[in-house]
Amino acid sequence: MIRASKIEKKYGSLQILRGLDFEVVQGEAVCILGSSGAGKSTFLHILGTLDRPTRGTVTFNGEDLFNKNDAELSSFRSQKLGFVFQFHHLLSEFNALENTMMPGRISGMPVIECKQRAASLLDYLGLSSRLTHYPSQLSGGEQQRVAIARALFHKPAMLLADEPTGNLDSENSMKIQDLFFQLKHEMGLTLVVVTHDQRFATRFPRSVKMADGQWVF
Repeated sequence: MIRASKIEKKYGSLQILRGLDFEVVQGEAVCILGSSGAGKSTFLHILGTLDRPTRGTVTFNGEDLFNKNDAELSSFRSQKLGFVFQFHHLLSEFNALENTMMPGRISGMPVIECKQRAASLLDYLGLSSRLTHYPSQLSGGEQQRVAIARALFHKPAMLLADEPTGNLDSENSMKIQDLFFQLKHEMGLTLVVVTHDQRFATRFPRSVKMADGQWVF
């Protein structure tokens, strides 16, 4: 489904990634494990086309993504990829329903259709009673579930998550972990998760470890 080849990333003289190869097949769940500063978030951003590599290629179903311009990449991301981050990045002035609707509003979807899809997603994630609550009125786990609903809005083929449980207590962390595998099973998602949590990593059928911008075998 997605393949990265010889990925390098430099910021000035600082080399972050050092010739990484990586491949994920459709329906797979893969964990990228590593300590802070290993380069795993930078790699995930390149895999999700949020950043461009200094060298190397990323292909999606055989198509070279970085041959696209920024507008084309933005369109690709909105259609094919969903993102969940350590910080939920919910807009404080909007409630749960409005935050979930945001990708649809940006893409020009009719408001009624936006509301219906957002409400359905939030209900699926157990938040049907929290639609009109603002982020400050939600628990950390609830905020992250709203962020996941937003990521799923356009029915992505692949979900990319960067430390999705990093700001949660152990109970909510386990609930979010369970939710990711539920989504993979029920929605057929391809899942790539970055974490430093060894216990989370052991739940994945495949995990790879990164240190100093390269794979550790």
